[in-house]
Amino acid sequence: MHGPGRPQDGPAGLQRCPAGSWRPEGDNGGVSLTLEQLRTVPKVLLHDHLDGGLRPATIVELARETGYQGLPSRDVGEVVRWMTGPPQRGNLELYLEAFKHTVGVMQTRDALIRVAAECAEDLAADGVVYAEVRFAPELHVTKSLSLDQVVDAVLEGFRRGSAGRGITVYALLTAMRTAARSLEIAELAVRHRDEGVVGFDIAGAEAGSPPSRHLDAFQYVARENFHITIHAGEGFGLPSIWEALQWCGAERLGHGVRIVDDISVGADGAISLGRLASYVRDRRIPLEMCPTSNVQTGAAPSISEHPIGLLRQLSFRVTVNTDNRLMSQVSLSSEFAALSGAFGYGWSDVEWLTINAMKSAFAPFDQRLHIINTVLKPGFAVAKAASDAVLRAAR
Repeated sequence: MHGPGRPQDGPAGLQRCPAGSWRPEGDNGGVSLTLEQLRTVPKVLLHDHLDGGLRPATIVELARETGYQGLPSRDVGEVVRWMTGPPQRGNLELYLEAFKHTVGVMQTRDALIRVAAECAEDLAADGVVYAEVRFAPELHVTKSLSLDQVVDAVLEGFRRGSAGRGITVYALLTAMRTAARSLEIAELAVRHRDEGVVGFDIAGAEAGSPPSRHLDAFQYVARENFHITIHAGEGFGLPSIWEALQWCGAERLGHGVRIVDDISVGADGAISLGRLASYVRDRRIPLEMCPTSNVQTGAAPSISEHPIGLLRQLSFRVTVNTDNRLMSQVSLSSEFAALSGAFGYGWSDVEWLTINAMKSAFAPFDQRLHIINTVLKPGFAVAKAASDAVLRAAR
């Protein structure tokens, strides 16, 4: 799917990588940023699954309280090993196996409130100041809860967990692409738009379940002047991205990592963008990339070979995200630390990626601008000044 594209010279400041990607020289004096440093700066998270970020101890406790019998063990350590084992096998379907247990303990109002509150607390502790956390209400109604009650409980948890912690947490409602309730979930999202829901999403195994099957839901959301992000270009390739954009009106792409299939890098380093890749870059369509998860699902071979290096240097609207903090054993700070180690990213790179995310958020424009100007830029200015002082002292 390489449409005609004008070859470009390799971006300035890059060196050719053996794997065929591009590696930036970085802006931090050749020293990778540490996890501790990255935790201190304000960060923005657009792609995080509520049922993929539970505390292991909470899973065990909720299983006991709610009567859930499906856990492979009641030992917290064993639960961690079981939850993080499938993600190492390089397959999206296998990666999704662990969610039956987290979803299994999230079937009561109290459980949902607790999980959502702990999510906000954990993100704030990692330095996240703005987050959009997604969940699929249809997966939490096996007991007595209605869809609206599920949403109410999660939003209440976000309010409790974010209170006094310097973080704003909104919800994205996700419909399962392999089910038939997407229009119902879209209507649910719009119904709660003034209470803390900022958009609509579909997720699940991509192969064989194109987003266009849910066209009525996306058309409804568009008619209501609401927001759409779609999981696309992770487990399936360019057609998934094209449908999400051109048929379904996606404003952001969940992952979108396979857009690299429409970019050619010649033996001489010349880069050519196909028509779809050019469209995504020219229109500034945000890519919600989750590096560790992308490696674990087989969408990228390794962090050092992740397309984010090339896409960032080509100035795509790239953002960095966690996807599933429990299954992937990551935080947003650890994702940035991994990228700093792999690509030499320094403070200017991390700030650029963070502001990209805030620009791409579904919060109102004035709120986005306020966070950028009063939280993000001052926070990174402090971090840069501290790093400069350390470098001067080292000389």
